[in-house]
Amino acid sequence: MSEYRTLFGKAVKALASDPTDAGAEGQIWYNSTSGTFKSVVVNEAWSSGSPTTTARHVASGAGLQTSALLIGGRQGTASPYTDTTATEEYNGSGWSTGGTLPAANSRAAAAGLQTAAINFGGYAGSKNTTQIYDGSTWTAGNNLNNGRDELAGAGTQTAGLAISGAINAAPPLPTATEEYDGSVWTTASSVNTARRIAGGAGTQTAGLFAGGYDGASSALSEEYDGSTWTAGNNMVTARQIGGTGGTQIDAIYFGGPATETYDGTNWSTSPATLGTARGQSTQSGIGTGSNALCATGWVPPGSTLTEEYNKSINVITGAAWSSGVNTNTAKGTTSGCGTQTAALNFSGADNLANSEEYDGSSWTATPSLNTGRYAAAEATAGTVSAALLAMGVIDPGTSNQNATEEYNGSTWTSVTNSPLSVRQVAGAGTQTAFVSIGGYDTTYPGVSVEYDGSVWTTGGTLNTARERMSGSGTLTAAIGVGGNDIPTPHYNNVEEYNGSTWTAGTAYPTAIKHASGAGPVTNALVFSGNVPPNSVTGLTSGYDGTAWSTRPAMGTARQAGAGAGTSSSALMIAGASGAGSSLTTTEEFTGETTALNYKTLTTS
Repeated sequence: MSEYRTLFGKAVKALASDPTDAGAEGQIWYNSTSGTFKSVVVNEAWSSGSPTTTARHVASGAGLQTSALLIGGRQGTASPYTDTTATEEYNGSGWSTGGTLPAANSRAAAAGLQTAAINFGGYAGSKNTTQIYDGSTWTAGNNLNNGRDELAGAGTQTAGLAISGAINAAPPLPTATEEYDGSVWTTASSVNTARRIAGGAGTQTAGLFAGGYDGASSALSEEYDGSTWTAGNNMVTARQIGGTGGTQIDAIYFGGPATETYDGTNWSTSPATLGTARGQSTQSGIGTGSNALCATGWVPPGSTLTEEYNKSINVITGAAWSSGVNTNTAKGTTSGCGTQTAALNFSGADNLANSEEYDGSSWTATPSLNTGRYAAAEATAGTVSAALLAMGVIDPGTSNQNATEEYNGSTWTSVTNSPLSVRQVAGAGTQTAFVSIGGYDTTYPGVSVEYDGSVWTTGGTLNTARERMSGSGTLTAAIGVGGNDIPTPHYNNVEEYNGSTWTAGTAYPTAIKHASGAGPVTNALVFSGNVPPNSVTGLTSGYDGTAWSTRPAMGTARQAGAGAGTSSSALMIAGASGAGSSLTTTEEFTGETTALNYKTLTTS
């Protein structure tokens, strides 16, 4: 009998703990701690991604899992539906707004990459139009020879395929295929069996056409070699209005509960199933056969759901908020700092002087503040042993404070008063390098003040003076988001601070106030808040210093809570509900994680 080393060129090692590097794939080892033989094997699974900005179905899509496009689509719960011009871009973490289509469209097809795409055909008269995308702007291209909707697409911006489809979503179905060379569409060979709402994948010289509807759901698949369509093996299950991705020899088809993969010869059912079964997601493929993306779809009244498919040796867990441990005391318009597992929460409406510490599993009362207050500024990058609180207000809401206090892990100590007496003020930085953001006394001064651990000095002035902003980051890399003043109930303005000057950043996706934040200006997370007309939200967005993109929403909408931690490990503490009641609930945000897929080997 051949030995394992002879067959695979590797010895079975004895290890006290499981290896953590990708080189462990295919290796068998004996874990001496658990007393088991183990290996790393390929895993197929769907995991949750961040939601799209706009709910829709029958949109078109292009690009890769980490740089995708979602184009147009339909909104509403019943006819007459409303088509949209919205384009969204996905960076692997979240969605952000892209260029606007020249005209609203749905049931179209697309091909190419996020920075070099084409979108063609579509509903409402079976359009023959083509739009070209350069990563920011859509421009008109030459028309298809045959207008159609519910068609399949494949290829690239300079070598595209438009496959079969329908005319006004009804028979007779066109069999025509057209090829695009980056400028002109040319009629090519017809498919063997015309189908609408089918899947397309691959390239102009190695295309794939699968599933669809020709009077009934179809299991047919066909392959294209650049000149001729040839029948391939049938899919396991007849289906229509699904999503696709990949190439002619490594493809994926999904929609409904089941996912199927294609190896160039046979279709097989994947063990991976969508977390939320749905059809009418992207009409064209996003991603590869190993790394695909399912975005939106028909979950009335249209869906913002995103899921990622990965076939690899890793188990991927999508980013998400989860319920945390309740604070001992309810506090609205509260302050906090620290990390997800070592946080401090202090001050707040209803319990002005309360202070509590969190160790990742429970909250413990700490000494009270010397000056109870709410709507005060905290050093968001502070720690449980070096916290700072300044300014704020005491009811009835006109007694603004300039008191400043420091916490050393056991005691709050009054230190030099702030030169400002303002409320609804945010802050960023540490106990010895702090900057205030916004605020209100009887006006909106806009000027920031800085604290170095002993002395206050005047810093930069906001471009738009306001209150109730979200603040996070450090003294030299701070970010302030949203807020309000008397004429403007909600702002979406974003400003960035470099230690001396406030400059305008990219606007937040929606006007908001009373939000919370974590992280510096180049890697920030903003969550919760109050949005127009006047409602609390669980909206969560990430910022890379240039663009905002979506993140999974919180479980409990709220405003005026305390944020702590980082953009990948954040903590939402207390706050107020939509009814204005102070909360004790907390939530923990964990960014996407990846771990090797370990398999314990047995004799069965």
